[in-house]
Amino acid sequence: MPELIPVFDLKSEINIIYDEVLESIQEVLKSGQFIMGEQVAAFEKEVADYLGVRHAIGVNSGTDALIIGLRSVGIGKGDEVITTPFTFFATVEAIHQIGAVPKFVDIENCTFNIDSRKIEEAITSKTKAILPVHLFGHAAEMRTIMDLAKAYDLKVVEDTAQAFGGEYHGQKLGTIGDVGCFSFFPTKNLGAYGDGGLIVTNDDNVAEIARKLRVHGGKNKYNNEMFGYNSRLDEIQAAILRIKLRYVQSWNEKRRKVAKIYSERLKEISNLVLPMEKGGIKHVYHQYTVRIVNGNRDNIYEQLLARHVQTMIYYPLPVHHLPVYRAQNIDLNLPVAESISKQVLSLPIWPHIEDKQVEYVCNTLQSLLS
Repeated sequence: MPELIPVFDLKSEINIIYDEVLESIQEVLKSGQFIMGEQVAAFEKEVADYLGVRHAIGVNSGTDALIIGLRSVGIGKGDEVITTPFTFFATVEAIHQIGAVPKFVDIENCTFNIDSRKIEEAITSKTKAILPVHLFGHAAEMRTIMDLAKAYDLKVVEDTAQAFGGEYHGQKLGTIGDVGCFSFFPTKNLGAYGDGGLIVTNDDNVAEIARKLRVHGGKNKYNNEMFGYNSRLDEIQAAILRIKLRYVQSWNEKRRKVAKIYSERLKEISNLVLPMEKGGIKHVYHQYTVRIVNGNRDNIYEQLLARHVQTMIYYPLPVHHLPVYRAQNIDLNLPVAESISKQVLSLPIWPHIEDKQVEYVCNTLQSLLS
């Protein structure tokens, strides 16, 4: 039996780029410039070029990217924002933080993303935006979402925290709507070694507002035009992200190869539903998330851990069932999200996971589910 196989492991990545990272940190230290300096400016230019957008604005977290992104397109108090109930809480928390109101739409059971066919019936006179999440690295159905946004004059803010480098019909995720929001939490496909986030847009006005909001609401430090935030991507994280940006394409391809092995090895298990990749979509497998459909998910999780395989449950509760909503006594009928949350299990995946580790995970899961 091997040592514990974690659900994610940074050690091999760090070994590969250790010297480059160390040199870049030393350069920042020697410069004496730690906030909004040359590294941030260079990273913003490089990541904008990679994504194919006019503007990239570094901020201090993915959560702040969502908050500032929503405000930058004019979303505010009382506005309804249509989004998914099956996501990390930060997606919905950002909506609340600006005084807007989340309007939940159920999800697809095949991709775990918002069901675009159900969005239109949720639109009211108060609806001002749609906030799709490209969950686990698979794109939401952006063509339908953008058509609805155009028809009803809505803004689209993409939560791309888990899908850096993913594509929808040849276009990078995060660049399709009015604003794209990214997280650089260390476990992400492009992750910093600390917190960090990014806002991208092709709209000059939106970019200008976002840049003001990240530094207390003004172009000039002593000429504040609005109430903003202290939300800056720091120089050391930007320097590290510049290095990792050069690797992210190949590392995403390695994730896809791991996913292909899982899908081939596990496809014959009858009570296991594997993640899918719709046509025209490039899934970047931030997570490889299966569904265990026999009602035995929690037991399988424990049995795998006992056999030295760590898995994760993303997410054990849909957002509308979290305590913060339970206290508000909100009664919502979102059956797919509620069912999926009892079935999902994310298997170990990272670019440098070893073949023997993947084989062991597959063999162990097969033996438990056969």
